[in-house]
Amino acid sequence: MQRMTYRVKVSTLRAKRRLSYLLRPSKRTLNLKSNLVPSIPYSPSARFSKTKKLVQLSSIALLSLPADSLTTMKAQVPAYNKVMLQKTLIIAAVPGDSTYFATDGFQHGFGYDLVRGYADELGVGIELKAYASDKAALRALQSGAADMALTTASSQLKNQLELSSINVSCGYDTSLTDNGLNPKVSWTFKQADDPLSQKASYFLCDRIKLESTQSLAAFYNQNLLKDAYSQQHFKKTLTEKLPDYQSSFKKQAKDYNHDWELLVAMGYQESHLDADAVSPTGVRGIMMLTNSTAEAMGVADRVDPLQSIGGGARYLEEMKSTFQDVPQTDRIWFALAAYNMGPNAIKRIQKHLDSDGINDKNWANIYNYLSENKASNSRYEQCMQYVSNIRSYIETMKMQTV
Repeated sequence: MQRMTYRVKVSTLRAKRRLSYLLRPSKRTLNLKSNLVPSIPYSPSARFSKTKKLVQLSSIALLSLPADSLTTMKAQVPAYNKVMLQKTLIIAAVPGDSTYFATDGFQHGFGYDLVRGYADELGVGIELKAYASDKAALRALQSGAADMALTTASSQLKNQLELSSINVSCGYDTSLTDNGLNPKVSWTFKQADDPLSQKASYFLCDRIKLESTQSLAAFYNQNLLKDAYSQQHFKKTLTEKLPDYQSSFKKQAKDYNHDWELLVAMGYQESHLDADAVSPTGVRGIMMLTNSTAEAMGVADRVDPLQSIGGGARYLEEMKSTFQDVPQTDRIWFALAAYNMGPNAIKRIQKHLDSDGINDKNWANIYNYLSENKASNSRYEQCMQYVSNIRSYIETMKMQTV
């Protein structure tokens, strides 16, 4: 071993001497210039020969370096550094009921909302790249096309690709399975020792964050239309009643800048698309408007389908405008909650969260507050169910699972 080390050192030293000798100024050239003797004519072939020799000698010197020097030269920049420098977290994700949905202008989903929370903590934005399969998303991560992956890939596949992974439930899988979510949903990183991966682990597995994750899982509950009765009732309503009102939903959605299927989901939640519906409290019509709301929205006849849908669409637009400072991805949930419970009730919750140093413009935090305090206020539980149900209906229509 000593002899081999000595030969490497000697070889390195000789290579350096050769390079030094070759690169030092020629005495003959200096003398010619100092004596004002005409310079030697330029020769491309001679210059090429000299360059070739330089490359050969440089290669010899490089190969003579110790192995640890080469490793240092090839060291990769941590993904965390790149993310913080570019202020963007690039996610390779596979669409699904446990990862994310992309529905006409905004992205949401259980896994996606968790990623947004992490990005907010890092102070960076998100760029989501969709892939058709777990393997394709993980390959993108492996190649450097993404900083992390959001998938439900098997441990076998992730191990095969030599990637590091964190289960978003941190071992509390029942919090996902009880809500119909895939317990394998995870965040995957290229290196386990990358700060991006290590910080993600602390973020997900913090005790307070775990409670928030469990509440978020309840919001994204996928069991609502899993039982046969609910599924058949929803499908029957869309088949038999929606055709009579579909043109009205589309017209009012266009007039007030909404997704028409979102309005359908609201109408189903409010009245099961029954134009003559009346509640014990006196609200009426497809969108179940109160007298005061109908008057404010210019609705003269609450049981007239077109007027009722128009009144609901206009009121929802006002709620969206009220929460203009909320990021678009969460604004629709705020607007729906305000539609159900009133904007001032939501603003009071925001004020309470803000006083505790909690982000009051994040829907997961609002939903968690509703969940924690529903025992003392029945309206909170009603609001939670209202928004969750509409989310489920619109996802079901978009995914065409009925």
